Amino acid sequence: MATTPAQIDLWMLSRSEHQRLEFKEAKTQYDNTKLFKYCVALANEGGGTLLFGVTDKPPRQIVGSQAVNDPVGMAEVVFKAVGFRVDIEEVVHPSGRVVVFHIPSRPRGTAYHLNGMYLMRSGEELVPMSEDRLRKNLRGRPTGLAGGTCPGRVTPQQVIDLLDTQTYFTLLQRPYPTTQKAVLDQLQSERLIDKTPIAIRFGG
Repeated sequence: MATTPAQIDLWMLSRSEHQRLEFKEAKTQYDNTKLFKYCVALANEGGGTLLFGVTDKPPRQIVGSQAVNDPVGMAEVVFKAVGFRVDIEEVVHPSGRVVVFHIPSRPRGTAYHLNGMYLMRSGEELVPMSEDRLRKNLRGRPTGLAGGTCPGRVTPQQVIDLLDTQTYFTLLQRPYPTTQKAVLDQLQSERLIDKTPIAIRFGG
């Protein structure tokens, strides 16, 4: 569904920038690298909307943006840089042209990076994600595990495969354990899994 001028007016009434919204004037252009970073950071925070052509301090005003003359082409550029799709549209508002970036959430249990940097926002800055935030992102339940529980007998290798443990240790910048038992012990200590006599529960 296309964004309407009325929707932009509602977004502008937000009392402050928050998890789901980011405003940039970008009157003539905007640095692509910084754009890629915002896409990654917003995705890591659950997804959101980035608008060009709107002042970022209340009371907000539409100043119009000449950036991103080819939304389809820019979407391809963004995809190649960040590895996930960002939908881009231009909205002809009575007060000026607004470019809207619809940024999806990261898949549960993962985090996105740009050139090895797992980014998040901190006030007006873009910063590497802290270890506790990485842990929080990685605690999402793996897809396909209804209720977060895998009943019955599960082999250590099946658990390791389901949780993509290689990525987990890479994100935390820790050496990968040398044994399956050490991997499972680490996951259990982080409350990512709980062993029971009849099942393994995956933390959410």
